[in-house]
Amino acid sequence: MATVIHRRNKCIGCNYCVEIAPEFWRMSRKDGKAVLLGADDKRGNWVLKISDAEIDINRRAADACPVKVIDVRE
Repeated sequence: MATVIHRRNKCIGCNYCVEIAPEFWRMSRKDGKAVLLGADDKRGNWVLKISDAEIDINRRAADACPVKVIDVRE
């Protein structure tokens, strides 16, 4: 089991994560920032538990993020 952590307050809304992994990410119509679907807010960081099979696609989303606000931890 792995964890995706999104520091949403620093997101610039580039949309790369949504393009790479639309089943996990959406863009907010309110503020134009990315939303990690199904995640829980933990002191400003949005956290989602994912299966081992979902690690690769979320790592690709994290690698594409120009401001590096997405972390995937195993």
